[in-house]
Amino acid sequence: MKIAMPHLEGKVNPHFGTSREFVVVETEDGQIKGKKIIPNEVMHNHGGLAMMLKAEGAEVVITGGIGRPMADALQRAGFEVITGASGDVDKVAGAYLSGNLVAGGVSCDCGGHHGH
Repeated sequence: MKIAMPHLEGKVNPHFGTSREFVVVETEDGQIKGKKIIPNEVMHNHGGLAMMLKAEGAEVVITGGIGRPMADALQRAGFEVITGASGDVDKVAGAYLSGNLVAGGVSCDCGGHHGH
């Protein structure tokens, strides 16, 4: 299974839509087997972001804050979407794999300024 997260300096970026890069964590048997950083070239393009992550083979998206339209686009594309995460991406992925990641609500603290 592969898990995608917005990435900022080794941590989960708290704002999905403005993340300049994502990390895709490859897992097997409950363990992290590898990571790949991919640049975000489709900023705030809901369908484009979903397809970019799908093309990397991700099935789960873990993020901090995310707007409802983006969360909906990810869910329509078949992703499990988990929000409210923070901290080191390896620790967040490990918490998810062990069943200890606590999900928060779908939220975005950008004040609605998405640059659309």
